[in-house]
Amino acid sequence: MPVDHYENFPVASLLVPPRLRKPIEAIYRFARSADDIADEGDATPEERLAGLAAYRAELDRIAAGAEPQTPLFAALAEVITAHALPIQLFRDLLDAFAQDVVKKRYADYPELLDYCRRSANPVGRLVLHLFGRTEDIHLMQSDCICTALQLINFWQDVAIDWQKDRVYIPQTDFPHFHVSEADIAASRWSPNWAALMDFEIDRATTLMQRGAPLVHALPGRLGWEIRLTVQGGLRILERLRRVRGDMFTRRPTLGKRDWLVLAGRSLTM
Repeated sequence: MPVDHYENFPVASLLVPPRLRKPIEAIYRFARSADDIADEGDATPEERLAGLAAYRAELDRIAAGAEPQTPLFAALAEVITAHALPIQLFRDLLDAFAQDVVKKRYADYPELLDYCRRSANPVGRLVLHLFGRTEDIHLMQSDCICTALQLINFWQDVAIDWQKDRVYIPQTDFPHFHVSEADIAASRWSPNWAALMDFEIDRATTLMQRGAPLVHALPGRLGWEIRLTVQGGLRILERLRRVRGDMFTRRPTLGKRDWLVLAGRSLTM
């Protein structure tokens, strides 16, 4: 099924040590396929939740030491066992995907951060477990990067998410800037909307900068992978700020020329 996904983490690229590409691919297949159950196609909410429940049952089998019933989970079980990965991180992802099926709005920023804690942060933590770097400071920095990437995706895709009846901008932020969901529905840009988006961009930028020192604690090629990931996220935020938050008509993306910029900036981190 061809789906245009924005990835929040590196997926077995050439910069990742060869011995860890298959484990990362197994984690990615789990996360991607579960996300698709929750978000793609024309299944009913009940069917989506049932599909995610089946995934949760497979995780329970792995936790109990039983044989998984599908090839996807058989491969994942090998990775979990070989690298002592916490199964709760996989369960957190499923909880977030199930939440996407039934929850379309977030009351405030802490509530949105709790969603990111389960929807994005587990993957970064799993990668750190693969590399054996699970010190508290490094887990915190990874969480900051992953949450920032998730927020960047939300700000970049405000108009796209509206088509799915989803709004990730915290509801408490709208009245503060004298805008509303009606502005999203009408694809209506205004100086007030730009001010709201500057506020959200600042939040994501602060998180990314707080997490960026993680690159210095990671082994060579993974460190470079994360450098590019961090710089890519910051570049999207720059583009979004440059168009004054008008993702309705000028949704920011990265092109081939941007990768030269990212590479150059990665050298100075």
